[in-house]
Amino acid sequence: MKRSLASTALALVLGFSALPLAAKTTPATSWDYLQPDRDQVIASLNVVELLRRHHYNKPPLNDERSIQIYDNYLKLLDPSRSYFTAADIAEFNQWRTKFDDLLKSGDLEPGFTIYRRHLTRLEERLNFALDELDKGVDKIDFTIDEELQVDREKAPWAKDRAELDELWRKRVKDEVLRLKIAGKETKDIQELLTKRYKNQLARLKQTRGEDVFQAYINAFATTYDPHTTYLSPDNAENFDINMSLSLEGIGAVLQSDNEHVKVVRLVPAGPAEKSKQIAPADKIVGVAQGNDEMVDVIGWRLDEVVKLIRGPKGSTVRLEVIPASNPPSDQTSKVVTITREAVKLEEQAAKKKILELKHDGRDYKLGVIELPAFYLDFKAFRAGDPNYKSTTRDVKRLLDELQAEKVDGVVIDLRNNGGGSLQEATELTSLFIEQGPTVLVRNADGRVDVLADENKGVYYSGPLAVLVNRLSASASEIFAGAMQDYHRALILGGQTFGKGTVQTIQPLNHGELKLTLAKFYRVSGQSTQHQGVIPDILYPDVMDTKDIGESALPAALPWDSIRPAITPELDPIKPFLTELRARHDQRTAKDPDFVFTRDRLSLAKKLMEEKTVSLNEQTRRARQAEIEAKQLALENNRRQAKGEEPLKELAKEDEDALPLADEKSTPEEDAYLAESGRILLDYLGLNPSLALH
Repeated sequence: MKRSLASTALALVLGFSALPLAAKTTPATSWDYLQPDRDQVIASLNVVELLRRHHYNKPPLNDERSIQIYDNYLKLLDPSRSYFTAADIAEFNQWRTKFDDLLKSGDLEPGFTIYRRHLTRLEERLNFALDELDKGVDKIDFTIDEELQVDREKAPWAKDRAELDELWRKRVKDEVLRLKIAGKETKDIQELLTKRYKNQLARLKQTRGEDVFQAYINAFATTYDPHTTYLSPDNAENFDINMSLSLEGIGAVLQSDNEHVKVVRLVPAGPAEKSKQIAPADKIVGVAQGNDEMVDVIGWRLDEVVKLIRGPKGSTVRLEVIPASNPPSDQTSKVVTITREAVKLEEQAAKKKILELKHDGRDYKLGVIELPAFYLDFKAFRAGDPNYKSTTRDVKRLLDELQAEKVDGVVIDLRNNGGGSLQEATELTSLFIEQGPTVLVRNADGRVDVLADENKGVYYSGPLAVLVNRLSASASEIFAGAMQDYHRALILGGQTFGKGTVQTIQPLNHGELKLTLAKFYRVSGQSTQHQGVIPDILYPDVMDTKDIGESALPAALPWDSIRPAITPELDPIKPFLTELRARHDQRTAKDPDFVFTRDRLSLAKKLMEEKTVSLNEQTRRARQAEIEAKQLALENNRRQAKGEEPLKELAKEDEDALPLADEKSTPEEDAYLAESGRILLDYLGLNPSLALH
C-alpha cells in the first residue's frame, strides 16, 4: 500500500506494447512454435479469479468487457493501424464478444493466433521497408507534394496489402526526410535505417511464448485500470528496478509509447533530474555505454531498453533524446551523458531556503521548504535508531529554524514530488492541524479505513501555502488535499497527477499480478483519483496534461466521492479568493516567465494537433523554420522583458529550459515560487489575523 508513483503508476502500463518490429527475411518465418503452455493457462485462470474477487471495482467479465479486451489488444499490437489489414480484422472479429468466455475456460489460442498474425505482418512490413531502402535513399524524390498521416489511431484499417505498401512507402520516406533535415548525410541515413530494421528482425526472432502471453493477459488486465498488470516471472523478479531505475540507474520512470520509450517522471535527486537535460515526455531513441557506439532503440521493448540504461554505479550512459518540445515533424535529437548512481536518501531530504520579497512597500521573509519525496528510513526506524530520517522529523527541524529566523510565512514546495510513504503524508499533515483524520482508504468491499492524527496540538500555525504541479502525486496529493480540506493552506500551482489508487502484488503459479484493491479519499470525501487536487489559484501548465497524469492513461478509474470524515467548517480562505485571483492575474498578465510558459504551451498544443506532415523537403524545411522562428520569438520576448540580451538562434538546451525550476536560480528567480510568496503575502494583508506572533 505504500508504493510510490515510481513503483506503481506507469512504467509497465503499456510496457510491452512496443514489441520488436520485424525486418527483412526470406522466406517468411513460421511462428507456429509460439503456443500457450499449461503454466500460462493456469495463470490466466488465476488472474480471472483474482480480478473477479479482489479488484477494487469488481466489474463483470462479460461480452462488453470482451469488446474492451479486443480493442485493447489491437491497440497494444497495432496502435497506428499500420500492420493489420481490414481482412485480418474481419477474421479476428469472430472473437470480439467471446474473450470473456475464452478466458474463463482457459482457452488462450485466439490470443496467440492474433499475435502470430501480428508477427507475420510486422515481418512483411519491414521486408517492404528494407526493399525501399535497397532502392537507394538518394533516389527518393522529395520534390513531390504529398503528405503522411501521422496520427492514425482512428484511421480505417488498410483494405489490402497494396494500401499498406503505399503507407509504408511514405513512412520510409518520412523517416529519411526527418534524418536528412536533422543534418545526417545520405550514406549515414541509408546505413542507420537499414541497420535499425535488420536489428529489429533479429529481435523479432527472439520472441517467446511468454511475450505473447504477457501482452494478451495485460490487454485483459488493463481494461480494469492502468495499474492492474501481469508481470512475467522475469519481470516480476526485477519489478522495483524496472519501475523506477533508481537503483544504480539514471533515476527515471519510463513507459512505452508506440515504437519509442518515453520519459514519464524523473526521480528527485536522481542523475537524470540533476542533468537538467531530460524532461517528462522526452523520447529516448538511442543508448550507448560510455564512449561506445550509440545503439538505436526505436522499436525495442521497454524491458530491453531498461537493461541497456541500467548499469553499475559510477559508469556513464549516453542517451539520444528527442525533446518533447519538438513539433511532430522535428526528429532533431540531442545526446545527454549521465553518470549512473544510486539515489541517496540524504539527497531527497527536505531542504529550506529564504524567499525575500518587497510587497506593498515592505520587506518580507518567507520560509520555503522543498520536499522532493515522502521518505522514511524504514531500516533505521525498525532498528530503533533514534536518529532515523523521515520527512516529518526533517520538516519539524526546518520549521524550527525558519521560525528562529522570524519568517512571515512558509511555502511548502511539492513540485515534482511523486509520493512515497503514506505514513509520512499522515505525519506531516499532523504538524499543521489540531487533530483529526488525514486520509481515507476504501477497499473493494466498501470498508473505509481512516488514518488520523491522534495527537492534539498544531506544530506550526502560521501562514502557509503549498505549491504543486502535474507531477505532484500520491502522498503529495494526500497532504495537499488535507491542507485544502482543513482550510489550513492556500494550494497553488497546477492540477496534480491524480494517482488515487492502491496496488498490491499477488503471486501466481507463473509470474505475478499487480492488482488495484483500494482507493484513497480526502477527508472531505473526495477522491484524489483521476482529477487530483485542484489548486485554489491555478498557474499555467509547463506540460500538456493530456500527455502526463492519471487522466492520460487508458481505463483510469474515475473520480468519485464518499461520506466525508470531517464536518465542513467555515472556510476562512474562500472570502478572499476572488481578490487573490484578481491580484495574481494582474501581476502575471505581463510577467515574462508566466507569459512565456502560457504561450509556449499554447504553441505546443497547436503543433500536436497537426495530423499530417508534408513529404516535400522544401515545404517541410519551411514549416520547421517557421516553428523555430516562433519559438525563438517567444524566448526573446521573455529575455527582452527581463532586460536580457536576445538570442540570434535557439539552441536545444535553451528551447528545453524551464525557467520555473532551475536548481541554480535563487528563490526570487523561480517565477512560480516567487508568485506563491506574493499570493501568501496578499492573503496575509487581507486577513492580518493570520500573522505570526
